[in-house]
Amino acid sequence: MDTAVLISMLWEGLLETLYMTLIGTLVSYLLGLPIGVSLIVTGPNGIKPAPLYNKVVGFIVNVVRSVPFLILMIALMPYIRKIIGTGIGTRATTAALIVAATPFVARMVEQSLLEVEAGVIEAAQAMGASNVQIIRKVLLVEARPSLLNGAAVATITILGYSAMAGALGGGGLGSIAIRYGLHRFQPAIMWITVIVLVILVQVLQEIGVKIANKMDNRLN
Repeated sequence: MDTAVLISMLWEGLLETLYMTLIGTLVSYLLGLPIGVSLIVTGPNGIKPAPLYNKVVGFIVNVVRSVPFLILMIALMPYIRKIIGTGIGTRATTAALIVAATPFVARMVEQSLLEVEAGVIEAAQAMGASNVQIIRKVLLVEARPSLLNGAAVATITILGYSAMAGALGGGGLGSIAIRYGLHRFQPAIMWITVIVLVILVQVLQEIGVKIANKMDNRLN
């Protein structure tokens, strides 16, 4: 393959991978963050226990998390096709990524909020803070470094999902690796895409760690 064509193909694949990863992460956090917060708030030791809600939502989150991404994507294809008009490509993969990542994000948010000391919450309650104020000004603020580290982990996980989606025509670098490395027996191209993915993971990880450290008041 001509070098210029290869570079162009890899650049397009990189942009598609970034699009799927960043949009998937953003939307899954917009959906998963409130779910994770609600699981903490309504838990047995939460500020507003609601056992039925907690068990039902927790069960749904666990079920979706238990389904391997490729199987989930196959199951979602008919529904995604009805909604956006196609079951393959970057848009379809992004939709599947959001469904798969939202419960994962919800659990990560829940674990981050569990790290907040009960004494801090009790102090806020003693000062007359409302539940909304406790969530906004205590839970989310105290857990901010952990939440940001979790966001970095979630981003890399979603990046891995997007690469796997290449097996089903999802686009991006994963699709290039499978098309050329597996179907056309060109392992050199496959390894180039692997190297690009590894570099991308390292860059995203480093950015995530730096943002988390900058926002961690304990390190300032």
